[in-house]
Amino acid sequence: MSRSDLVLRLDDAAALVPDEATVVVGGSGSLLQVPEALLAAVERRYRRTAAPRGLTVVHVMGLGDHTGRGTDHLAIPGLVRRFVGSHFVLSPRQQRMIADGDVEAFALPAGTISLLYREIAAGRPGLTTDIGLDTHVDPRRDGGRLNDATHGSLSEVVELGGREWLHYPAFDVDVALLRASVADEDGNLSMEDEAAFSDNLAIAQAAHNSGGVVIAEVKRIVPRGTLPGAHVRVPGVLVDNVVVTDYPKQTPVTDLDPSRTGMRPPRGGAVLPIALDHRKVVARRATMELTHGALANLGVGMANGVSHVVHEEGLIDEVTFTVEQGIYGGVPGIGLDSGTAVDPTAIIDMSAQFDLYDGGALDFAGLAFAQVDRHGNVNVTKAGSTVIGPGGFIDISQKARTVVFCGTFTGGGLRTLVGDGQLEIVQEGRYPKFVGDVDAVSFSAARALRDGQRVVYVTERAVFELRPEGLTLTETAPGVDVERDVFGLLPFHPHVDAGLGEMDPRIFRPEPLGMALRPAQHKPRTPRPRRMALR
Repeated sequence: MSRSDLVLRLDDAAALVPDEATVVVGGSGSLLQVPEALLAAVERRYRRTAAPRGLTVVHVMGLGDHTGRGTDHLAIPGLVRRFVGSHFVLSPRQQRMIADGDVEAFALPAGTISLLYREIAAGRPGLTTDIGLDTHVDPRRDGGRLNDATHGSLSEVVELGGREWLHYPAFDVDVALLRASVADEDGNLSMEDEAAFSDNLAIAQAAHNSGGVVIAEVKRIVPRGTLPGAHVRVPGVLVDNVVVTDYPKQTPVTDLDPSRTGMRPPRGGAVLPIALDHRKVVARRATMELTHGALANLGVGMANGVSHVVHEEGLIDEVTFTVEQGIYGGVPGIGLDSGTAVDPTAIIDMSAQFDLYDGGALDFAGLAFAQVDRHGNVNVTKAGSTVIGPGGFIDISQKARTVVFCGTFTGGGLRTLVGDGQLEIVQEGRYPKFVGDVDAVSFSAARALRDGQRVVYVTERAVFELRPEGLTLTETAPGVDVERDVFGLLPFHPHVDAGLGEMDPRIFRPEPLGMALRPAQHKPRTPRPRRMALR
């Protein structure tokens, strides 16, 4: 029978959050599946009553839009005691609060948090993983801490089967705040208007089995028995209450694009070419590292332009792009549509996607960088006082066969002219991105060399490779002065390939390149110790 106590007003739902609760917020990037109305209601309650206080807030991706939505609603001293997340750059108030030391904060790999929800749901002691070893989340380094107000670590190093692992103990989930498209009168949740399924099921299971409360905001409520069972992503037995929201956004820039939901067969949704500038130069050169038939992931930032280049070159059917949010196929979104895809061929739960990534399935990963150092280590976690967080970067970069880091050579105001087959630096960026030593290790070059990964660093003016002898310059852009525009801006002396050449001049022209992907290479995956055979 229908549940008469299922539907609450927003303010009544916010009142269910107790002091010192551990609150898990669903959503998987920008405002994708973020319970915006519920978060705003918790903020209103706190400003009115100074309650709840001392929350521990856990979320996987960065949940915001740069304008105060998402987790910025909770970024108030007193309301929150601790943030545990993987990415913060979309929430400026949350970033400032962490940087100023007004709250404890840990940055963990997105996959670690996502998979930990499942361990909590199953009543297991926690998550044991090798993801993050030798990076800033390793307790022998920073333990994931983002400021001096934060102490200790959420993990410990353990040895199993002669190998090192990171173990993250389970915790109880007191409140889960989720977003779905539709609920029926029994609380069954459908994601039919959403562009991803995120961790909603794992979070709901974790909260339910912790004795916590699960609250979902939805656009509409339909009579019981009218939702097809195959469309239900969270069963109603796991949902305590729902609220109705009129917040319309699928992403910060898209109200509703049916081509992103996976609820219809692919129909050739609109994909516009990106303009020729230095961002497209980087995307084009990174695309040249793709192999035919590759299973690939593209991170946020400059690397997600690779999908648009592949589409423009007519090669979209020759590679399978995936997004950590659980997306397969289609053309991954860029900018604030990141985490989605136009015409996806499959959408699965995000935790299941990280299982695949963490197991080494990716042939190619295109990722952004904040800093690269003389060793080839990469930082995306923090730069000076700016808190960023790794998102899915550590999971993706640690196990992919080929990793291509994409970014500009300098940051902050770089201006270039691209055309006629060459590049001109009009105005240099204000700060270097190639440094002597990174502020935090998000990618360990030594580990990559040990595991046999191919690692390439692509900028608009120079391409480097990671080799046993160190970071090695292999190409420069036509039109740049190598001494002035490359070596003169490096705080170290890289190795230089004996056959140092120029980047393909077609990259710097407006028309498509007529590109062909590299032939598939059937190499063994990342080596791992032999496992015990079942007898």
